[in-house]
Amino acid sequence: MTDILPADAPDAIPLAADALRQGRVIGLPTDTVYGVAALAFNRHAVAEIYRLKRRPAHKAIPVFVPSIAQLSQVCATVPKNVMPLLAAFLPGALTVILPAHPSLPGVVTNFGDTVAVRIPDHPVALALLARVNAPLAVTSANISDRPTPPTAIAVAAQFGDALPLIVDGGISPKNTPSTILDVTQSPPKILRHGAIPAAALARYFKTIID
Repeated sequence: MTDILPADAPDAIPLAADALRQGRVIGLPTDTVYGVAALAFNRHAVAEIYRLKRRPAHKAIPVFVPSIAQLSQVCATVPKNVMPLLAAFLPGALTVILPAHPSLPGVVTNFGDTVAVRIPDHPVALALLARVNAPLAVTSANISDRPTPPTAIAVAAQFGDALPLIVDGGISPKNTPSTILDVTQSPPKILRHGAIPAAALARYFKTIID
């Protein structure tokens, strides 16, 4: 049975962090939609995300970090010309494709050389990142090709008893996922339109492929 813990309960973050450290997949609110999360450097836990979501193996999983300063944990490099963009939109609903750190498990990056990174603008997600002191692999809390539920109860209903714990942060603040921008290409390319409009991103580059 899935435990649904209110985000403001004193034991919510500690219990969620303990589950993550044990290699479990949990549900959590973000600044866009609910997500399912596992420790990014635990390849078995990340593989469990794929299994629970029935996620196609070729789709890499985004990684959450708590700050721009900690991008170096999961990124090999961060180009200097990208820093103004990151400072403007992170924390926030922007996922950025950057060169992957070689220590990241291949299951996270689909064995590629890039990683999708985000800094969520949500107190629960940031508190969990601080508590586990490690990056989290996080993707939308839905079975692949099904809508992402807007509440913790609806997430539990979609996954059945597969998730041991979901932190309940109320109704999702947005119905749209993050915008995905690949800055490893020149010019940068929007891979998914989302919460941040293309026009806002385009101000930071001479050219952007929309």
